[in-house]
Amino acid sequence: MINRRNFLLTTVSGLAVVANTDHVFARALAQTPLPGLPGSENRCLVLINLAGGNDGLNCIVPHGDDRYYQLRPGLAIDRNTVLAIDAHIGFNPEMQSLKSLYDRGMVAIVQGVGYPNPDHSHFRSTEIWQTAAPERYEHTGWLGRYFDEAQLPRENLFKGIAVARVVPEVLVSERTDIAAIPALRTYTMISDRNAAARDAFSRQARDRSLPFTSPYLAHVMEIEGDAQRSSEELPKLVAGYTSKATYPATPLGRSLALAAQIVGSNLGTKAIYVEHGSFDTHVSQRRTQDLLLKQFSDAIAAFYQDLAAHGNERRVLTLTFSEFGRRIEENGSRGTDHGEASPLFLIGGGVKGGLYGTMPDLAETNMGNVRFSVDFRSVYATVLERWLGRPSTTVLGGEFKQLPVLA
Repeated sequence: MINRRNFLLTTVSGLAVVANTDHVFARALAQTPLPGLPGSENRCLVLINLAGGNDGLNCIVPHGDDRYYQLRPGLAIDRNTVLAIDAHIGFNPEMQSLKSLYDRGMVAIVQGVGYPNPDHSHFRSTEIWQTAAPERYEHTGWLGRYFDEAQLPRENLFKGIAVARVVPEVLVSERTDIAAIPALRTYTMISDRNAAARDAFSRQARDRSLPFTSPYLAHVMEIEGDAQRSSEELPKLVAGYTSKATYPATPLGRSLALAAQIVGSNLGTKAIYVEHGSFDTHVSQRRTQDLLLKQFSDAIAAFYQDLAAHGNERRVLTLTFSEFGRRIEENGSRGTDHGEASPLFLIGGGVKGGLYGTMPDLAETNMGNVRFSVDFRSVYATVLERWLGRPSTTVLGGEFKQLPVLA
């Protein structure tokens, strides 16, 4: 029997629709937007992947620790420029917009997030964070498993969306179809270069006059037609939304503008995935990371301004993650190499802002790396249970202590 991991259809915009034989997704296209509902049913999670391994020490800066300046003589952030939270730590100076949200109680910083026996490979550690399975290889993502267990309306195509060219592993599931939409204006099906040949093939398939048979061919043709209609319907469903913020002219700014449009159109979307990076700063880190952090900070500020103007800032929780932090000591190229624990952010009107976890102790390291003090699955458990309103144990494969970061 075929399953959605083995049956893939893509579009020029990057729509990746994975289907199985029992469920063809696109009955959603005749629907009207879902009305707003109270509680968790009306909430959306925006997951931002700071891809490449964001250096936590130059993001949330331990400006009160002399060892930080000793170990990073050419890379450390000047004490006088840090946006201080207290006498010990503060924001990178390029993150003024996020610091303003923090001062309003809308940002929770969880320090020292990681997992036991960390892997320093981009590929494997990214897989671990997206599948929430450090001890085994898993073929579904943690949000994909959430979607499979949540029993959301099956006719809704847009319950999960990746603002990306392909569906990321975090959204891969057994029974739920997810759309990948990098930009609304290019969200369209790929046309066969030989349209006449494609149309002839479609007619033959419908008439069952092909010189071969396949139990899956009808599903292929149906999925193609449904995906085409979905690309036609989505612009109509979000057409009534008017942005109330000026977004940065960056890929992340455009992605979050689309996310706000989706949220504000009440399509029943529960999770939106966005990417930003690369933060793989082995060389000349300051210039690259500072720019990326500023882009992130400014785009988030515009996003929540837009959401607030439509009364949606308490409906949307933004969670960041990165596959690992960087090593404590700078390397010989004014950069940092692959490390371990790092901070992450939870942002939104439903957040209890402040500092959580333990500030990195640069004297007590793990072979030159920041030790983790908070398992990332505790963050996921908190989001699943207290934001999305679902039990976390089956999704995460165990029980993990929740954090008091949500109102």
